[in-house]
Amino acid sequence: MIKMYKYGEVANAEIFARENVTSNVGDVVADIIANVRKNGDRALKEYSEKFDRAKLDRFEVTDAEIEEAFASVPAEFIEILKEAAVNIRAFHEKQKRNSFILNEKDGVVIGQKVMPIEKVGLYVPGGTAAYPSTVLMDSIPAKIAGCEQIVMVSPPMANGKINPVILTAAKIAGVDRIYKVGGAQAVAALAYGTESIPKVDKIVGPGNALVAEAKKQVFGVVSIDMIAGPSEILVVADKTNDPAVIAADLLSQAEHDKNASAVLVTDSKEFAAAVSEELEIQIPKLPRAEIARASIDKNGKIIIAENDIIKAIDIANDLAPEHLELCLDNPFDYLDKIKHAGSIFMGKNCPEALGDYFAGPNHTLPTGGTARFSSPLSVDDFVKKSQYTYYSASALEKVAGKIAYFANKEGLDAHAKSATVRFDKK
Repeated sequence: MIKMYKYGEVANAEIFARENVTSNVGDVVADIIANVRKNGDRALKEYSEKFDRAKLDRFEVTDAEIEEAFASVPAEFIEILKEAAVNIRAFHEKQKRNSFILNEKDGVVIGQKVMPIEKVGLYVPGGTAAYPSTVLMDSIPAKIAGCEQIVMVSPPMANGKINPVILTAAKIAGVDRIYKVGGAQAVAALAYGTESIPKVDKIVGPGNALVAEAKKQVFGVVSIDMIAGPSEILVVADKTNDPAVIAADLLSQAEHDKNASAVLVTDSKEFAAAVSEELEIQIPKLPRAEIARASIDKNGKIIIAENDIIKAIDIANDLAPEHLELCLDNPFDYLDKIKHAGSIFMGKNCPEALGDYFAGPNHTLPTGGTARFSSPLSVDDFVKKSQYTYYSASALEKVAGKIAYFANKEGLDAHAKSATVRFDKK
């Protein structure tokens, strides 16, 4: 049963469980990465047979396989995927950045170029845990950024194929190349390249603990989006809400993972009790009841801040939750008060699932309090910037002495000389 506290009975920082799991995951992943670097495709085939029970002759998905998968997916779902893609594309188009140039002084030109990252690797969980939404959310911003090549990896099922809904979403999103490989070995292949799989410049996408650790270990060889932890939701709901609705919203995250955290902050002890009762009614009816039960019992909490919703905002800012629902009649009255949150869902008719699948804002979000300093996945994650400077001879001559003076103050004589040497013979 979910735990209930009065506001202040538990420290805000302890409301979300942040369990640190110590194991030999780091060593296991390091061995996998080393094996893939040394043996390439041969190592990938061994891991596919060992972990996925799939014997593969080749890794790249063919056009025929994609068309076969597309034909097997219900037309209604294809139309929903296409509509979701339109919404995601429209939102992320607004994130595009422009290069700029400044040439306000005679003989001086400075500026910044915004350029797409050339090759991006997209990791998508596969098998029975198939998330076509991840394909759309992670590849469409890369397409908008103008990335030259988007390479997707996803673990095969035992029959040697990738789940059809994954391939269908990839076709709709315009993914360039797709490979049947998963786990830490897929991350290693993207980071270093193999005979079949090209090396990329950045790896994005969620995965299990091994995938997360692999991304951490290859960072520096390639860029990564983030190290995502268990999912979190913080629901701020006053007593005018329907307890059944709020319970369902909490369970939408609890069913993800036994380590997921679902927290409600409310202004009413009676409403808190009603939500707790609803959770007990709804959990047994879920196909993933065992996972939801473990999540609610272990990490679920209801915080009662009687007659003071503003205290809920304080909790939100302390926790920096991945998902924040403001189930209030006038949610925009509170929006400016939110300082830290991955994605904010406004009002009583905006369940977090709307953001997961359909609305358009990205669902790849910072977890574990990292929303204090990081942001949802966006077009910005798929571009890089170069700056440039041009000075004419006369423009440099005007400031050469100042540059030399500055450099000498730092004890860097060669720096100073490089600024003045061009004019020494004049």
